[in-house]
Parts: sequence; structure tokens; C-alpha cells
Amino acid sequence: MAVRDSLREFIRSWLLVDDLPDDASFLASGAVDSLGLVQLVAFVETELGVRVAEEDLVPANFDSVASIDTYVQRKRAA
Repeated sequence: MAVRDSLREFIRSWLLVDDLPDDASFLASGAVDSLGLVQLVAFVETELGVRVAEEDLVPANFDSVASIDTYVQRKRAA
């Protein structure tokens, strides 16, 4: 399954957020709170196999499905 598809499914099933565009800001929309962010990071590490360094926990990497997808792809390529 593609990264974006996996993220969308996680967000729908665990964070109970539906129909959020891939580029919509989690913070601006209020769709994901701080606990949801922790859950997203855990999902990225356990399900997508990408170790998230503390310095990587910035909105540019974790504020939307699109930004997480870009981050995961970049980390996998490194």
C-alpha cells in the first residue's frame, strides 16, 4: 500500500477524521491535536518503518498527509 493510502486509512480509523485533503494542515484545521501527532509519529515508525528523529518533529514534516508522505519518501531514500 502506498504511503498516502496508509496514512489516510490510519487517520480515518484511529484519529476519526474523514475527507481531509492531502494538503490540508492538521494544525490549522484542528483535525489532529498533540496526542494525535504522537500517534501519527508512532504510526510512521512502526507501520512505515521510518525512524523519526526529534529534530524532524516540525510542522514542515508532520502537518498534512502530503508533508508526511514527502518526509517518509525522503527518509527512505537516504
